[in-house]
Amino acid sequence: MKKIFQILLMFILTNNCITTSESKDLNDTIYNGTLTLAEVLQIVSNRYFDTKDVDTCFDSAIEAFLNELDPHSNYIRSKDYTNIKNMMSGEFGGIGIIIFAMRKTKDRFLPIEHVIPDGPADKAGVKAHDKIIEIDGTLIEGMPTDEALAKLKGKKGTKVTIKVLRNENELLTFEITRDNIKEQNSICFDIEPHHISYLALHMFTDNSVQQMEKLLHEIHKKQYKGLILDLRNNSGGLLQAAVDIASLFVEKNTLIASTKDKNLKETERYVTKRQPIKNLPRFVIILINNYSASASEILAGCLKEYSNQKSNNPNAPIVILVGDKSFGKGSVQEIIPIRCGNKECAVKITIALYYLADGKSIQGIGINPDVLVEKKIDPPAHIKWFNEHYGSEQSLTNYIKQKETNEKDGTNKNINTKDKETKKEESKDIIERTQEVLKNDNQFLEAISILNMLHFAEMSSPKNIKNRHDAVTFLQSIIPEGNKLVMTPIK
Repeated sequence: MKKIFQILLMFILTNNCITTSESKDLNDTIYNGTLTLAEVLQIVSNRYFDTKDVDTCFDSAIEAFLNELDPHSNYIRSKDYTNIKNMMSGEFGGIGIIIFAMRKTKDRFLPIEHVIPDGPADKAGVKAHDKIIEIDGTLIEGMPTDEALAKLKGKKGTKVTIKVLRNENELLTFEITRDNIKEQNSICFDIEPHHISYLALHMFTDNSVQQMEKLLHEIHKKQYKGLILDLRNNSGGLLQAAVDIASLFVEKNTLIASTKDKNLKETERYVTKRQPIKNLPRFVIILINNYSASASEILAGCLKEYSNQKSNNPNAPIVILVGDKSFGKGSVQEIIPIRCGNKECAVKITIALYYLADGKSIQGIGINPDVLVEKKIDPPAHIKWFNEHYGSEQSLTNYIKQKETNEKDGTNKNINTKDKETKKEESKDIIERTQEVLKNDNQFLEAISILNMLHFAEMSSPKNIKNRHDAVTFLQSIIPEGNKLVMTPIK
């Protein structure tokens, strides 16, 4: 305890020496708060009836302090920091899930955005939208996201047990064996009947830049109408990769984003360093939703702004944002190692905000789509149950099954549709699963319709689609938004 007092005294004296006017109020608060903490520790030392693990108390106190700053600042304890360093070096195994990165520390669960097909979690039966509430017997509530992720990761072949909540009323337990995970961060399709290309980026990596460049060349060769770039559920990744993707569309030396510290002093600038691709597609539809965050918001925002600025340049693509309002995560975090006795811990704190080229920050605000298309959600569990049991002829007991003729031997056989669908579902890979999802994705289907409308409008009346402003005005005039409709009753 004496050593703790010495550390606190040094901290007080050090901070008391900082007398700049800008930091005086903060230092006064820190000084007074530290004195209060020292007094509490003195009382504990003199009066507390039992011995206590003071190290754990200090960890919890620091953790609570950082969690109060903002949702993305937290304390990383020694064991978890070691796991995080291993993650960054690639020396780790996982269970194959993508967690919603913007989860708050106080949340009771860890929401699963995506389950990687054929990964350990997928094979165990974990599904997207499950909510992890417990890892190896430890409750998630109050646990920082980084700490929870570190607990899920570990050496290949080791086991981890998670408890998840499904459909708000179903509690399930899974024992999962960790493995090396190879995630497919992007998926690309040609939508051939419509002459449109589609690229979904789940995370920004170096490989996604190369794939985008190759796809843009292919679009030109095939003379396609345009590109649908799907950034939904993309919570970030490498910001430099997002900047490099932007450089394929905008002129060299274009400012994509900058960071500013608490004094609004610019600390870093992200500028394109190459010439853009020639013969870019005329129209680029970017799909965003409330899970599009950080680097994906920066890419969508900068391409939209650039499209506005180059309204008179016929070679610049017209960029249209479609979907829901984005998340609004425009802050920059840094992991700073600190000493915890003879162990190494770290603090993760917010050090700056991102600003787009127009000088605006997306922090807490997000980006509005040009065309609002809300995602049609799956029906609640009770409606699903009703549809399964009463929603079709097949749901009725002893329904009459059709027979099909075996062309080879002329015999008849009953069709068991459900069994066939189950076997087919088990054999699907990530491409097939994505195709099935997109066929029922109203935002994706609307993006195809919008591209077709823009292409038709430009072919029939090019004067009305000269630039992004014209295109947005045209779309908003023909695509109804429920909250803007005026319906007058007829008596």
